[in-house]
Amino acid sequence: MRLPLFQVDAFTPRVFGGNPAAVVPLDTWLPDATLQSIALENNLSETAFFVREPAGHHLRWFTPTQEVDLCGHATLASAWVLFERLEPGLTRVEFATRSGTLTVTREEGGLLAMDFPARPPTACAPPEGLAEALGAAPLGTLKGSRDLLAVFDSEAEVRSLRPDMARLAALDVFAVVPTARGEDCDFVSRFFGPRVGVPEDPVTGSSHCTLVPYWARVLGKPQLFARQVSARGGELHCEAQGERVRIAGHAALYLEGTLRLG
Repeated sequence: MRLPLFQVDAFTPRVFGGNPAAVVPLDTWLPDATLQSIALENNLSETAFFVREPAGHHLRWFTPTQEVDLCGHATLASAWVLFERLEPGLTRVEFATRSGTLTVTREEGGLLAMDFPARPPTACAPPEGLAEALGAAPLGTLKGSRDLLAVFDSEAEVRSLRPDMARLAALDVFAVVPTARGEDCDFVSRFFGPRVGVPEDPVTGSSHCTLVPYWARVLGKPQLFARQVSARGGELHCEAQGERVRIAGHAALYLEGTLRLG
């Protein structure tokens, strides 16, 4: 069996930046074990699979170790593949997912805007060992429905973190997201998820479902420009919209090919 394979760098207008995601369009679903094996073989933070259905497309995301309930950069990459390769006349796509219906709209200048659920956080005590795992103590911590935000005083502190991944993986959280006000943007963040096979994700759309409601409240404005300050880096144009968040970015194709099963 041969399947098309795309690798797209998301939240960047150029290759070698942003977050690379693999995208595998399917005619019908393969066994979950096969999907997980493909994701492991790709060895990227996410591999997205989608199947066209009468009402739109059904989209699923896999890290190298497990299926996840929400992924931003692989959704952006999947929409890019549909808009630019498979259905070039399309300007809006609806994905049925484990997090409900997600839409992506093509806007002027190549920007792709995603409509995602808001996951506002609430203040919580830091888990024991967090400061030792991060290598620095945050000013405060907040818990969303999935991620733990660790708020720092400055962008420089977030950039300088060199976490102990083994200690982070031992914490009972999906991922730790250090964040701070930005120097030339509204806020910055990083994403550490070694517990789910993603030591550091270059740019994470789904974490902004929690970051955007938090920073919109702190900064007192709904429209926000964010940077994820990993080594690759990425840019996100965001807006808090009550129970939803708008997360937009660019994407660039790196690879287009064929994978073989058997």
